[in-house]
Amino acid sequence: MHPAPLVEAARQKLQAFIRAEGLKQTRQRDEILDAFFAAGGHVSVDELLRDVLLRSPGVGHATIYRTMRLFVDAGIAHERNFGDGQTRYEPMVPDEHHDHLICLDCNKIFEFEDPIIEERQAQVCIRWGLTPQHHRHEIYGRCQKGAACPNRA
Repeated sequence: MHPAPLVEAARQKLQAFIRAEGLKQTRQRDEILDAFFAAGGHVSVDELLRDVLLRSPGVGHATIYRTMRLFVDAGIAHERNFGDGQTRYEPMVPDEHHDHLICLDCNKIFEFEDPIIEERQAQVCIRWGLTPQHHRHEIYGRCQKGAACPNRA
């Protein structure tokens, strides 16, 4: 669950985007936005559909998919693919950056921040004369034996 000010800022950003694009604000989009931010991140369309149907029966898979594309275009969601065949979405939080560790057994996604990695990436960009705009760092591995992975003995 994300804090109310973040959700409200996303709602305002979405409304401005919808107006600028000549689209209509709908109750279904509001319900999907609320469910998306309540999910906490790394949510698939199928998972979001399950949550939205609890609040708003009759919403379909295509509506969720189109709305998530709208959220990405509006700059309130990141679209992620972690190699499990599912597109996942996480809220775009201003001035926040994190990277991901993904378990190949249980598909659990761990978020992490590491200032040493960030500094090293900046140094590499300087060395190559590149002005970074954004980046994504994903590490795929297997949970340690005895860790929270349900697929490990």
